Amino acid sequence: MTETARGFHWSEPLFDDKTLDAYARKSGLDATLSALLLRREVPAEEVEAFLHPTLRNLFPDPSSLKDMDVATELIAKAILEEKTVAVLADYDVDGATSAAQLIRYFRFFGQDLVLYVPDRLKEGYGPSPQAFETLKSQGVDLVITVDCGAAAEAALRRASEIDLDIIVVDHHLMGEDIPACAALVNPNRPDCESGQGHLAAAGVVYVLTASLNRYFRNRLSYKASDLPDLMKNLDLCSLGTLCDMAPLVELNRAFVVQGLKILAHDECPGIVALSQVSGRSPPRKVTDLTFGIGPQLNAGGRIGDPWLATQLLASLSIEEAIPIAEQLFILNQARKDIEADIQNEARKQIHQLQRHNVDYPVYVVGGEGWHPGIIGIVAGRLKDEFHRPVAVVGWGEQFGDVGKGSARSVAGLNIGKAISAAAEAGVLITGGGHAMAGGFSIEPERMQDFRDFLSTYFANVEKELDDARAVQIDFDVLVSAMTPRFIDVVEQAGPYGAAATKPVVRVKNAQIVFSRVIGANHLKVTLDDGSGRISAIAWRAAETDLGSLLQKGQTVDLIGYPERDEWGSARGQNSVQIEIIDAVKKN
Repeated sequence: MTETARGFHWSEPLFDDKTLDAYARKSGLDATLSALLLRREVPAEEVEAFLHPTLRNLFPDPSSLKDMDVATELIAKAILEEKTVAVLADYDVDGATSAAQLIRYFRFFGQDLVLYVPDRLKEGYGPSPQAFETLKSQGVDLVITVDCGAAAEAALRRASEIDLDIIVVDHHLMGEDIPACAALVNPNRPDCESGQGHLAAAGVVYVLTASLNRYFRNRLSYKASDLPDLMKNLDLCSLGTLCDMAPLVELNRAFVVQGLKILAHDECPGIVALSQVSGRSPPRKVTDLTFGIGPQLNAGGRIGDPWLATQLLASLSIEEAIPIAEQLFILNQARKDIEADIQNEARKQIHQLQRHNVDYPVYVVGGEGWHPGIIGIVAGRLKDEFHRPVAVVGWGEQFGDVGKGSARSVAGLNIGKAISAAAEAGVLITGGGHAMAGGFSIEPERMQDFRDFLSTYFANVEKELDDARAVQIDFDVLVSAMTPRFIDVVEQAGPYGAAATKPVVRVKNAQIVFSRVIGANHLKVTLDDGSGRISAIAWRAAETDLGSLLQKGQTVDLIGYPERDEWGSARGQNSVQIEIIDAVKKN
C-alpha cells in the first residue's frame, strides 16, 4: 500500500485475469461490469436480480413485521371513522419523507393529518410528554410517530395516562424492553424477525401503506382503483432511504432504482420547487438527492423551522411549494456559513491537540455557541479529513449551559457504545448512539475527562485506525477509456451509497495540464496520461496537501470516482470527469 497526499492507503485491484474471465463467461457480462460485481461479491448466477432489483421479487409480507397488522387495522379504522389523526415526525429528511407519505395517503381519502415536528433546540429528539399532551388538547385521537418514538418511554407512558393511542413507526436500534403503546412497528426491535432491519423509516412507512392497501382490498373489498397508487410514493421513499444513509442492499436497492424512475416524472411539487429555487436541474441520480435536495431539506430542522421539510414535500402545487422552498434555500445558505465557521475553529483545535504530541484515538473539540444543528455535519467532515472518530460539542445559554455533542466514527470503532459507556461512568450526563454516530450531553469543563476516557476505551486500536485509511481500487484505466459508454457500464452496478461504495479507478502517470480554484475552495484540473485528456474535480482541496499536489506541471498517480460531467456535456465537451479522492506525486 502507498501513502499519499491525503494519507490514504491504496489497495490494489483484487482479482486476477483468470478469475475475472471466468466470472465474465459465467455471467455473460463484459470485463468492467464483471469486475464491479466481483468486488461486491455478487454471485454470477445472481447478476440479473442484482442489476434489475424489483419490488415484486424483494417486497416482504408486511405481516412479517411485528405489530404491523395491529397498526394497519388501527389506522384503517381511524380513516373509516374519520378520527383526528396526527403524525409526529423527526426533523430530518427520513422523518419528513415518512410523514409526507402518510399525509399523501390520508389525503387520498379526503382527510388531513395533524402535523407535529419537535424543535431540535427546545424539545430535542423524538416525542416528549409535552408533545403528546399538546396533541391531546387539540382533540387528536391517534398519533403515528415516524422515524422516532421507539425509545421514548417517558412520553409513551404519559400518552397512556392521558388515554392517547400511539403507533410508533421507527427503524432505530432498541433495547430489550419494548415500551407500551398501541403498536410499535420497527424491524430493529429485538423480537421482530422480518429481516428488514436495513430499512430507513421511509421504507418502513412504505411497507405500512402497502399493508393498508392490502387491508382495504382483502378485508373491505376495495378495488385497486379505489386506493392510493403507492408507486407514486417511491419518490419520497427513495429520498428518505438515501438521505438517511440506509444500506443500499436488498429492498432498499429496489426502492432507489424504482424511485429514481418516479422522480424523473417531476410530479412532486416540493422537489421541483426546491430544484428551481436553488438553480439545480431536477434530480435524476443519487447524488442529486444526497448532495442537492437532502441538505436543503435538512436545513429547516438544523437551524430554522423543523416543519418546513415535511410541509414542502406534502405540498399540492408548485405555487404552494415555492415560498417554502425559498425559506429552505435561505436557511441552507446560512447553514453553510455557520458550518464553515465551526469547522475552521474545530480544525484549529485538532491541530493544537496534535501539537501536544498526544495521539488521541478520538478527537473531542468544542466551543461556546456552536450550533447543535451543525455539529454533526462538522464531526462528519472532520472524521473524513483526519481518518478517525471526531466528537464536536457546543454549549452556551441556548443549551442551558449544558454541552450538546455529536460524534461520527470510522469502521471498526463503535462510537455509540463508547458514548454509552462514558455516560454510565458518569463522564457524560447522557449519551448513546450506534456504531458510526452518537449524541451526548456533557458539562463543558469535563471535555478533557471525555478525551481521556475515550483514549482508555479505544486503547490499542492502531490497526482499526490504519484500516480506516484504506481505499480499495476497483481497476486501473487509461483516460482514453473514460468514455460515456464506460460510465453507462459503471452505472449498471449502481445505485451507489451506503454499503454500496462507488467504483474507484486509478489513473497512472497523469500530467496536470490545467488547474484552477473554483467556488470557495474546490479545484478543477485537466489530466493528460498520454492516451487522452479528461477533466477532474477535487472538492474542498484548494488549501490542502492534495491541492498543493494538483498543480499545473505536476505528474501524479491518482484515484477517484468516474462520473458524468453534466456541465461539460451541456457545453459540448467530454461528458466524463473524475472526482479525485487522492493522489501521489511521481518522481
